[in-house]
Amino acid sequence: MPSQVDTTSQLTKKISVRSPLVSAAMDTVTEGRMAIAMARHGGLGVLHRNLSIEDQAHQVDLVKRSESGMITDPVTIGPDATLEDLDRQCGTYRVSGLPVVDDGRRLLGIITNRDLRFVPVREWAARRVRDVMTPMPLVTGPVGIERADAAALLAKHKVEKLPLVDDGRLAGLITVKDFVKTEQYPNATKDGEGRLRVGAAVGFYGDAWQRATALVDAGVDVLVVDTANGHARAMLDMVRRLKSDPATSRVQVVGGNIATREGAQALVDAGVDAVKVGVGPGSICTTRVVAGVGVPQVTAIWLASQACHRAGVPVIGDGGLQYSGDIAKALVAGADTVMLGGLLAGCAESPGELVLRNGKQYKRYRGMGSVGAMASRGRVSYSKDRYFQADVDSDDKIVPEGIEGQVPYRGPLAAVAHQLVGGLHQSMFYVGAHTIADLKQRGRFVRITTAGLKESHPHDIQMTVEAPNYDLQ
Repeated sequence: MPSQVDTTSQLTKKISVRSPLVSAAMDTVTEGRMAIAMARHGGLGVLHRNLSIEDQAHQVDLVKRSESGMITDPVTIGPDATLEDLDRQCGTYRVSGLPVVDDGRRLLGIITNRDLRFVPVREWAARRVRDVMTPMPLVTGPVGIERADAAALLAKHKVEKLPLVDDGRLAGLITVKDFVKTEQYPNATKDGEGRLRVGAAVGFYGDAWQRATALVDAGVDVLVVDTANGHARAMLDMVRRLKSDPATSRVQVVGGNIATREGAQALVDAGVDAVKVGVGPGSICTTRVVAGVGVPQVTAIWLASQACHRAGVPVIGDGGLQYSGDIAKALVAGADTVMLGGLLAGCAESPGELVLRNGKQYKRYRGMGSVGAMASRGRVSYSKDRYFQADVDSDDKIVPEGIEGQVPYRGPLAAVAHQLVGGLHQSMFYVGAHTIADLKQRGRFVRITTAGLKESHPHDIQMTVEAPNYDLQ
């Protein structure tokens, strides 16, 4: 039965995912909210790099703090902060309260929504945390407390947060939310400490090394060295440095993009933990037209897999997917996971702007090689070096390799991911595959004609009700 299949697949050499879906490192697709949602649903989000180093590292921190078996470095607030400061900080990290500590991290109390309930909002600018917080003594636990014991303490005292203290100083925090999320998202992609996993894109030019080390310090799990030509020497040198330097060697490194067996082999030789495949297949990419360069995506995935699989390096098929059925095709061609842009850009969690056209909602979507992504327009663009145009000093001289557009609003990622993975479940059921490995072994490609393609889609009918997993392209 489709519900009995196992879609677990290898993302990198050391990281597996329960759903073979990765959100693209695009500024209208993946920031903190999308990365959190992707990890909760068994995939992984890769944060785009069209941000300052500080902002991108902050996005990593948001994901890592969003869910945890035990928060080892919890966000705190001082007793002299205003309630407005508290509200702002809680909004940033999407939490309902914070421990209150002094300059020496000594736990003074805790402040939550319950404490604020009877304080008028108009007084928040003047009222101090110390005047409203629940002071010590609190229900606390020792460092190293077992998960079951922590749950028992939370239940016994009917509290939602359990500060962990060491000699009076705050050393960690366990929240009831984390227990609830574990039950709600059993397939979540987590690290050894129970935190959600997250990836982030880096380049090779300028401050790329400073960006990479800042992301590692923030707790990133996967660094994606993300360029339009992953076979370039500077790109390969960056991969080698990331894999050899003690500051970054513990993090998994993905290299790309390439579209040939030779490009994949070069990345394998450089030491990558996964290879990202795709030059020009995306709906918003114009590289194949502007530069005349690229390989059809199914062929590119198959070629790359010839070099990668014999070395034990997973393949990520990046781009070219329009429907859930294309996921299975990419996997049978040789991919281990797929990276999605346009299919996720319409989700509520994507950072794209929501617009209304003719009574229907859309979200902005653009290629990272588009003018909008690469041009300065009163801000710093961190995207130009992806297309090897970092030395272009004027927006008028940019040679774009992408376009800007819009995609239909699709609602929350949970619904979209359910349809995408559900389509993969159906694919595996039809070919009698229980696992992704079985799908790769049993799947076969057949050549079809234009008439066959037309026959594959709904035809000779006017659609009156939209399906959640199909729309006319």
